[in-house]
Amino acid sequence: MTHPLRVVAVSGGLQSPSKSVALAEHILGLIAEEISSEEHMVELGQLAPLLAGAIWRTQLPEVVERKLAVVEQADMLVVVTPVYRGSYTGLFKHFFDFIHQDALIDKPILLAATGGSERHALVIEHQLRPLFSFFQARTLPLGIYATDKDFVDYRVQDAALIERITLALQRAKPVLELTRKAKHSLVEQFAVA
Repeated sequence: MTHPLRVVAVSGGLQSPSKSVALAEHILGLIAEEISSEEHMVELGQLAPLLAGAIWRTQLPEVVERKLAVVEQADMLVVVTPVYRGSYTGLFKHFFDFIHQDALIDKPILLAATGGSERHALVIEHQLRPLFSFFQARTLPLGIYATDKDFVDYRVQDAALIERITLALQRAKPVLELTRKAKHSLVEQFAVA
């Protein structure tokens, strides 16, 4: 019996509607077409008031704790943030500051960002990849960067962007298959024991 992968998207977007959420949803949809998965979305904009003022994880309300647990228990993450002043949003970083430092070890992570123009495209390499390297996560080779012109009514429309997402997922597929097989093997080991 094949168990679906738990794929969790985290959007650092603060606004609603959000291009970051739209990009995350588009990526989740394409993953679901390629591999058996359960998709979950964590929208940090909705959690912002609940994160404010918290310094320790024990200070967070239960709803935020559940979202952190969903991220920590995911088989794969898709992380998307709008670019704000040349980096990910402070809320995005604040949320990941509460993630246990060993929870993402070897977890495949697709990095993505949205911005007003191409001038911030390197945010994936210079900001996101180092953050998730700290967690010892397995960041996937191709990141996805989208600009305002890639969306129409908060839907991904640009053919080149869709092609890049498709290519990123094709290159990620072997890693996802290994992750799925490893998960299946662990489930079988626990069933036998």
